[in-house]
Amino acid sequence: MSIPTGPWQPPAAAPTPSAQGLTPYPGYPLVVDRRPGPIASFFFVGSWLALMWLLEGIDVVTGGALDSLGVSPRIIGELPQIFTAPFLHFGFGHLMANTIPFLVLGTLTRMSGRREFWVATLSSIVVSGLLTWLISAPGSVTAGASGLVFGWLGYLLLRGLFARNWVQILIAAAVFGFFGGMLWGVFPTLPGVSWQAHLGGILGGVLAAWGLHRKANTAPGLR
Repeated sequence: MSIPTGPWQPPAAAPTPSAQGLTPYPGYPLVVDRRPGPIASFFFVGSWLALMWLLEGIDVVTGGALDSLGVSPRIIGELPQIFTAPFLHFGFGHLMANTIPFLVLGTLTRMSGRREFWVATLSSIVVSGLLTWLISAPGSVTAGASGLVFGWLGYLLLRGLFARNWVQILIAAAVFGFFGGMLWGVFPTLPGVSWQAHLGGILGGVLAAWGLHRKANTAPGLR
C-alpha cells in the first residue's frame, strides 16, 4: 500500500447548481428547458422554406423536371416519393400559398421540442403520402407542402387536449383562429386540390399529438 506524501488537500467540492448558473429549489429536482426558442425555430423552419423556393426555381428553369418526383398513386416503384413530394410545388403561386402557414405552424411545432417536431413532421409526411398514394385519382401526380402543413395544424390543435395543458390549449385556440379555415381543405370541394394529402396530414398530426402527449401520467385535471 502506498502512502501519499506532501501536504494534505481536501477533495474538490462538486459544482452546485448556482455555480452553473442555475437556481436550486430545495426539495425539487432540477429541470432545464432545452426546447428550441422562437428565433432558432423560425430560422430552422425558414431554411426548409428557402430550400423549397430554391427547388422551385430549379424546377422552373428545367421546365418542370422535378414535378415527376411527386406522389403517383399505386405505383410501387414511386412509393419513396412520398418523402420528396412535400418539398416540391407546381409553380411559385402554389408555393406562395403554402409559405406563411408553413413558416408559422412549423415554427410553433419546432418550439414544442426537437423530438416532438421530428415525430410530428415524419408522421404527417408518411400518413399524408400513403393516403394520397392509396386513394388519389389514377394518373395524377401530387406534390406540395400542404399535407405537412395540415399535419402540423392537427398536431398543434390537439396536443393540449391530450396533454391536458392549459398553455397548449390557448395556443391551439389562437392557431384555430388564424388557420382554422384551412380545415375545409380536407373535403373534396376544389378541383385540382389534393384533399387526400390534407386529410392524411391531419391524421398524421393527430396521431403524433396522441402518441407524444396523451396523459400517460395519470394526474387528474388540467395543468
